[in-house]
Amino acid sequence: MGVKIFPKKGEDPDRMVKRFKKTCEKAGVLREMRRREFFEKPSDVRRRRKRRERLVFLKVQEEEMNTKKESIF
Repeated sequence: MGVKIFPKKGEDPDRMVKRFKKTCEKAGVLREMRRREFFEKPSDVRRRRKRRERLVFLKVQEEEMNTKKESIF
């Protein structure tokens, strides 16, 4: 996953660095680097993923309940 940028005609180096950082952020380079920084056991990965899915499910369920309450009144 390589990120390449090419200087535009008359572009300031500071502006080019800013554009590079933004491109890296969009590509998820830093997030991927941090994720791979340390080894994580597959069981820990599964446990974290299940916990995250459960939290998202509960949040969606709570939002549905709030919209139902608002529609009743």
